[in-house]
Amino acid sequence: MTATVTAPDPVADFPAELRPARTDVRTATRTFFFILWRDIFVTGRELGPFLAQVLVEPFFILFVFGKVLGELGYTSGGFQQVLLPGVVALNSFLVSLQNTLLPLVIDFSWTKEIEDRLLAPIPTSLVAVEKVVFGALRGITASLVMIPVGFLILDDVSWPMDSFPSTLGVLLMGALAGSTVGLTIGTLAPPRHISVIFAVTLTPLMFTGCTQFPWHGLADIRWFQVLCAINPLTYVSEGIRALLLPPGGPASIPLWVDLLALSGAIVIFGLIGIRGFHRRAQD
Repeated sequence: MTATVTAPDPVADFPAELRPARTDVRTATRTFFFILWRDIFVTGRELGPFLAQVLVEPFFILFVFGKVLGELGYTSGGFQQVLLPGVVALNSFLVSLQNTLLPLVIDFSWTKEIEDRLLAPIPTSLVAVEKVVFGALRGITASLVMIPVGFLILDDVSWPMDSFPSTLGVLLMGALAGSTVGLTIGTLAPPRHISVIFAVTLTPLMFTGCTQFPWHGLADIRWFQVLCAINPLTYVSEGIRALLLPPGGPASIPLWVDLLALSGAIVIFGLIGIRGFHRRAQD
């Protein structure tokens, strides 16, 4: 008869209140989606203010640059087809960034709501991922809303439906990239300087993201072309143009390059942001 030797549990000798919590995968997954659903539900209750927040700025960009300047003769007819994908990409990226960054600053600094999430039966990294996913969902919603708005404002634009699944995938990657950038800034920037951070990051991101001009058109301004190539938003704008612009139109960065650049941005900023989130959570 063979005796079975069971290894002692090193945690069993500790009092119950001192034993570390053991979170199984099912509990962590359910908690993750519960927190995500809670944030989505709150957004649904505040849908009006949310739409006003994400539509006003891109609406006036489309109206002034696409409509007014066109009727005044300062832009050519093909400019509208270049502008609409850029503005849709802008909404996907910047709305995701803002809706990840601002809640983090508020939760860590004033409301301390983040403490409730950190006490939930879920790893700290998943709390950060939930923030990224929720911000990306808001960015995707804001970008999709801008498509019909663009058709209402602009005259000479088209959006082939057979390319919609592909453009949705690019927008999703752009939203995730924006959320991870927002996570990085929100966890690394001092809360008392957040207004300065907004001024020195959001405006340059907006105007170096090739949302109003094609990247290859900057060949004669090489230094600015290189600067735009550093901005992840450039690859969202160019990726959508690569799918939407007709043959013979302005050249775009190849789609595989756009997807590779966005994947790299998601991984790099995601890792930096999660590490910064852990640091802030321990303070």
